[in-house]
Amino acid sequence: MAIATTHKWLPNILVPHVSKRQQQQYHQQSMYFIHRNHRPMCKGCYLSMNGSKEGENKRKATEPVGTIETRTLSPVASTAMAMYSLKMAISEMKEDSPFCTSSGIVRVEVPIEEQVEAIDWLHSQSHLLLPRCYFSGRKQKPVPGNLVSIAGVGSAVFFSQPQPFSHLDWMSIRRFLSERCPLIRAYGAIRFNAKSRVSSEWLAFGSFYFMIPQVEFNELEGGSMLTITIAWDNALSWSWENAISALQETLCKVSSSIVKYPKQAPPTLILSSHNIPSKVDWNVAVDRALQMIGRNDSSLSKVVLARSTRVVPTANIDPLTWLACLKVEGGNAYQFFLQPPNAPAFIGNTPEQLFHRKWLHITSEALAGTRARGVSLELDHQIELDLLTSPKDDIEFTIVRETIRRKLEVVCEKVTIDPKKMIRKLPRIQHLFAQLTGRLRSEEDEFEILSSLHPSPAVCGFPTEEAQNLIAETEVFDRGMYAGPVGWFGGGESEFAVGIRSALVEKELGALIYAGTGIVEGSNSYLEWDELELKTSQVRLSVHAPTIHHKRLLASL
Repeated sequence: MAIATTHKWLPNILVPHVSKRQQQQYHQQSMYFIHRNHRPMCKGCYLSMNGSKEGENKRKATEPVGTIETRTLSPVASTAMAMYSLKMAISEMKEDSPFCTSSGIVRVEVPIEEQVEAIDWLHSQSHLLLPRCYFSGRKQKPVPGNLVSIAGVGSAVFFSQPQPFSHLDWMSIRRFLSERCPLIRAYGAIRFNAKSRVSSEWLAFGSFYFMIPQVEFNELEGGSMLTITIAWDNALSWSWENAISALQETLCKVSSSIVKYPKQAPPTLILSSHNIPSKVDWNVAVDRALQMIGRNDSSLSKVVLARSTRVVPTANIDPLTWLACLKVEGGNAYQFFLQPPNAPAFIGNTPEQLFHRKWLHITSEALAGTRARGVSLELDHQIELDLLTSPKDDIEFTIVRETIRRKLEVVCEKVTIDPKKMIRKLPRIQHLFAQLTGRLRSEEDEFEILSSLHPSPAVCGFPTEEAQNLIAETEVFDRGMYAGPVGWFGGGESEFAVGIRSALVEKELGALIYAGTGIVEGSNSYLEWDELELKTSQVRLSVHAPTIHHKRLLASL
């Protein structure tokens, strides 16, 4: 758990009488805090508070903040007018503080008559050295006023630590949320394996990273909304005065001019593309996994092995342009973007829901087995039948579905599966799919749901511990938040997807593209490699290079 104030950690001090593993963990935590607290600073850029707590504050971590409120101002015609209304409201609140509590969170929102895409608004804020986030759920039946997607810059409060996400961390987030203010939400993601070694590209994210945006743009059906959020807690050395001054500094930097960006990537020259593992090493890893699955003394029945591909182009990849391309592709998927300050951007287009909770009602999904779409209706139907009748894919799918069912039954009064097995079609691929629904005995079981459903057999294997051990022994790259939970907590409602079909985009260093495939009895290493290629084919960036070796990047997310 965390202390909110800045600490200076010394990673090279030798600690006597501790194991090598403990020294490694100490060094990892030290590097995290150095990265977090010794970044280049610019006035107002990283002013916020870390809402995770420890020590003397543990008891208070479960207590709701003193003030939780949403204020709605009069509707306006444009984003620029909404920004003006918010600045005026903040100035008035600063002159005459309306709150006398030692902690609180207040959201002020301005409805906008014109409909603007949240991703275009976020693209217009690319000049800011602030944390950013974006989340878009699956397409629903159009209902005026429904939330379509959100984009946020700056953090009213963030939550991040190097240690695994715990029940106390969940409570630290929950204390800032309320059913009375359902649109105050914490957006973020959790590492696939919090106990594994963290590589340098993932350091800024910690073991988990969540943020309640300072400035947020809501894309609605038939309109838009611009909002600001102020959070304070004297116990975390972050007063109302600190919070409102930091917000004013952020608002001065936010652009009201929104440019509608094209939803296609420009032709890109790829200098290099490198897979970890290589195809030869992949074959060895899959054969080793199959040997483990086939052993009489092993309980392992499935393991998901993954690949990381480093792609380096001649020019920087714009993660938001990439994400906009994914948004066009993925009507039945979640799109996400998460970027701590001074850090790479984690983006993705995932078809897989981990869970959605509204009050006590909860849904989850089983997704496994992969085939390409056919070039004709007849061929597409033939491929669908092949997937539905494949013994190998049925084994993999049944493991996923039944494991999720058993985990839901622990905290739900009743669990139903409907459909039990069908095809879910995406623009380029299709999967086996089942939906599970249940009724929680208590909303307090939400943390139990999250911690038990992740990692699911669809991205890890079964049994979980044996699969995780084999992954840790086999994979030589850091998955980071790939295949981890990505989504949001809210008051009365939460939703998380599985962070697959994703990439980590680093300025000047290109992108790391991730994909995985399930290994069960009957798997073939060559076919599984082809499945990795298929899963990284949702977005095509054209590559032109008349004089050097090059490839057409098949870069899905």
